[in-house]
Amino acid sequence: MKQGGTAVSYAASVATTRKAAPGRVRIAIQKSGRLTDNTLALLGRCGYRYSRGRDDLVCFGENMPVDLLLVRDDDIPGLVAENVCDLGVVGQNVLAEKNHMLARDGRALPVEVRPLRYGHCRLSLAAPREEQFGAVNNLNGKRIATSYPEILGQFLNDVGADASIVELSGAVELAPRLGRADLVCDLVSTGGTLAANGLTEVLCLMQSEAWLVRAPSRHDDPTCRDWMTRLLQRLDGVMQVDESKYIMLHAPGDALNRITSLLPGSETPTVVPLSGNDDKVAVHAVCRENVFWETLENLKAAGASSVLVLPVEKMLL
Repeated sequence: MKQGGTAVSYAASVATTRKAAPGRVRIAIQKSGRLTDNTLALLGRCGYRYSRGRDDLVCFGENMPVDLLLVRDDDIPGLVAENVCDLGVVGQNVLAEKNHMLARDGRALPVEVRPLRYGHCRLSLAAPREEQFGAVNNLNGKRIATSYPEILGQFLNDVGADASIVELSGAVELAPRLGRADLVCDLVSTGGTLAANGLTEVLCLMQSEAWLVRAPSRHDDPTCRDWMTRLLQRLDGVMQVDESKYIMLHAPGDALNRITSLLPGSETPTVVPLSGNDDKVAVHAVCRENVFWETLENLKAAGASSVLVLPVEKMLL
């Protein structure tokens, strides 16, 4: 953690909050950036409501003993690893970079809980459009600009490439144009920024998305442990239904097995007799995979009728 910098101020803010209001779960999230809105929306779907403190560093939970610490994304792994925060939401790219540093210093690492399925990007090497990259052995003698020196250094070591790392904190894509590097190693989402700077993606080092992480030490407060468990259950329930649909349909009795076999990702469906119709039954099922138009067309071809597809808002298993 950076001494004398913002991370210390964040930690001091949380320590004050903890002292004033014990028994509360603390979650570190990105103050602003590509993960912020999605994280707040996900917590909102879990029923979380909050008010923001005067200093804008802490969001206080109104209906749960859960507070959000708004920090720089690269401070999150350290805050969680040091048990300053109980949980954190951070991109895999940042987590991997900081975990290299924590491990090298012999410090505990955040425990990875689950991927959150947003914030997708990749950490890639990119070269000027006019240059031919070829293979990794062409990296020998090259200068590579990056904000991820730990990940890049490990990659270069793994492939045995003798390249030098130019560490930059921002505007990495400008380095070749300014003559500071031959290639860059940077995050890529759509590739538009690279293209705008005359660069072409040549090699992906890692895929990344948002992850939920937790502190390595078990919380000593039973109330906090209980709320962490409840929050994780709610997260699982919300994420289970992201692609789930509730399907209702009518099926001829002699086609029931064929029709239920077409329901994607479904457990044993509920089958209900139809009043006044001995030849058909009603079938209800939660499908945990995408339900495409082709699925509906196949169900109809198998004999299903009155097919209705509904969204699922919440689900506890």
